[in-house]
Formats: sequence, structure tokens, C-alpha cells
Amino acid sequence: MNDQHGPDGYRFDTLAVRAGTERTPFGEHTEAMFLTSSFVHDSAEHAAAKFAGEAEGYIYSRFGNPTVRLFETRLAALEGAEQCRATASGMSAIMSVLMSLTKTGDHVVCSQGVFGTTIQLFSLFSRYDIQTSYVPLSDPGAWEAAIRPNTRMLFLETPSNPLTEVADLRAIVDVAKRHGIPLVVDNCFCTPALQRPLALGADIVVHSATKYLDGQGRVLGGAVLGNARYMNETLQPVLRYCGPTLSAFNAWMLAKGLETLSIRMRHHSESAMTVASWLEKQPGVRRVRYPWLESHPQHELARAQQSGGGAVLAFELAGETDAERRANAWRVVDGCRLLSITANLGDVKSTITHPASTTHGRMSPAARAEAGIGEGLLRVAVGLEDPADICADLARGLERP
Repeated sequence: MNDQHGPDGYRFDTLAVRAGTERTPFGEHTEAMFLTSSFVHDSAEHAAAKFAGEAEGYIYSRFGNPTVRLFETRLAALEGAEQCRATASGMSAIMSVLMSLTKTGDHVVCSQGVFGTTIQLFSLFSRYDIQTSYVPLSDPGAWEAAIRPNTRMLFLETPSNPLTEVADLRAIVDVAKRHGIPLVVDNCFCTPALQRPLALGADIVVHSATKYLDGQGRVLGGAVLGNARYMNETLQPVLRYCGPTLSAFNAWMLAKGLETLSIRMRHHSESAMTVASWLEKQPGVRRVRYPWLESHPQHELARAQQSGGGAVLAFELAGETDAERRANAWRVVDGCRLLSITANLGDVKSTITHPASTTHGRMSPAARAEAGIGEGLLRVAVGLEDPADICADLARGLERP
């Protein structure tokens, strides 16, 4: 993806460093940070014109700030989007899109393999009579069959969390276009460094910028990307009046994170492949899920759609019963001395978690089983440590009787 040209003819890595930069009269080289809640107007007439949308300029940081705009402009250039709007978190980005596209009585189709909190969010909106149907990510026919007259949004992650399933974006785009329904893609795992869903026909992209866009586990943030009409006419009122605002400090950190995104994602992907290949050879490991492995069911699709496998892999441990599989999984987690036991991902530090009892723990056992999240499943987000050290750390728990 790094040979893609931006609006000014620059390639991905150049845009990651330079896009969106606007120097003040002081001539600073590093981008300025505007820690202010409000902005001053030249006159009463000028203030009125800005509030009426007749003059450009910032009014209030709840819905416009130069530092936030820096991050938005830079990320839009990388995703190939007309516009971007930043939010306080990835979940607030998804919530804002859901609010912008639906009303009482509407329906959403979502892939089964999504972040557990996304499922909980959609469940929360059922109290407003916005219903959600869940379908297998990799079955375009199931997506088509689930569409109703009142369906207003299709939503998916690819690769999925935590099973790393890969959606055939072009096939699902075709379904969405036939029915005139927006397709929303969570591009958190790949980032635009490895995959650009808008170029494949998706309508809207969302990010938890907390993850790989920041890259070091420092701040929370989210983003929504799409065409200018949707951003200005449909999404912006939700953001302006509901206020899921990204702070200027966090926006500055995220913009700086984008500068090293391509380098980090390449390294993450190379190390994750090394770890995944090693795990496939370990006794007691039933299956390893990583898109770049030939054993992955959508391996060829991933190779065609992505330029790298990403950092996240999952593996299943053997066991005769759920209790035994959970015990084996927890033993691996507890045996780690290097990997951090945390449900977050996207960090330079490798992390490990047991999804069935953490990120997807609030789902019913039946829903987890339907989504393929068993008691023996572990998710590892491979960081930037030496992959040999990561394997050695995992081996401690795998080798215990």
C-alpha cells in the first residue's frame, strides 16, 4: 500500500510525515499544539459570520481545533478519503456513525466476528428499536439474505477481532451497492498502511486510533472517514451536538504516531508471521489464526486485499472440556513474563489476552460459540520486541504439564 499516491502526488510515507501541517507565523518545524477551548473573533460581525457558516475559522474545540484538524487531514490522506472526523475513542467513532445513519425502527447487519464492545454497543441501541442481525463475515450470501427493507448499515471488521477472519470486501461492496446501503469497515487491525477499504469500494471507514495509529499505548482516540457529503451533512451534526470530542493533546500524539505507521506495521507483520509460524509447530496448539499463514482459510484473499498480515494472531489450545481448555489457556497467560497481560493492542509492547473471559466476556456462551470464540482461544498482539523472545515467553506456559 505504500506506493499509493496522495492528492498532491506524494507517496504514503511522505504523507504520513507531512500531510496536514500548517505552520504558524513563528515558523515551528514540529507541528504546533493548540490547547484552547475557544477561539477569538475579529469583530461581532466576524463572529456572526463564523457561527452562520459564512466565514471560515474555528469557534469552539468541541467541534473544531487546528491540532485535531492536523490529525484528521493526515489520516484522510493516508486512507484516500475526502474527509476525516476525529473522535474521543474508537467506540465513540462507531457510535457516531450508528447514530448518523439510523433512527428508531431501523436495522443493521453486522459480522459475527467483531470486537465484543461493538456487539454490546449495538445491543444497547436495541432499546431505541434499532435491531442488529449478525452474519458470518466470509459469506457474502449471508449478508444479502440478512438485508431487510429497513436495513440502513452494513458493518464489519477485517481482519476480525480476535479470529483474524478476512472479509471479501469487493463481494460485500457489491451487496451493499445493489441495495443502496452504506458499508462501514473497521480498519483497526490493518490501518491504511496495509489496507485501504475505501479504495475497494467501502463507503465509511472507522478506526480506534488508540491502537496502531498511536502505536505506543499512550492516548485514546477514534476516527471516521468517508466522502465530504456524508461527513458534512450527516455525521458532523452528531459530532457537533453530542460532543464525542478528541482532545488537542491526544490529536497531536496521534498525528505524530502516524509518522512511523508504515515502518511499525511492516515490522509488526514480519514478527507476527515469525511467531505464528512457530506456534503452528508447538504441541498442544490446535490451530493458529493469522492471515499470512497458508493454513488460514482466507489466505489468498488476504494476500490480494492486504499488503501485510498485521500484528494480531490468535491460537487455540487443546483440551477435552471447556474447563480444561480454559485452564490450559490461562496457564499460558500466567506463564508470560515478557508479554503484557492486557486486553489492549496496538502497542510496541506485545500483549496477550483470553478473549472469552475479557474482551468478549459479556457475550452469552451461545453467542461466543457462534462467533467461534472458545475457552482455549488466546489472542496475541505482536509488538516490536525480538520475535525469538516473544516465542520463548509463550513457550513457558506451553511447555508446562
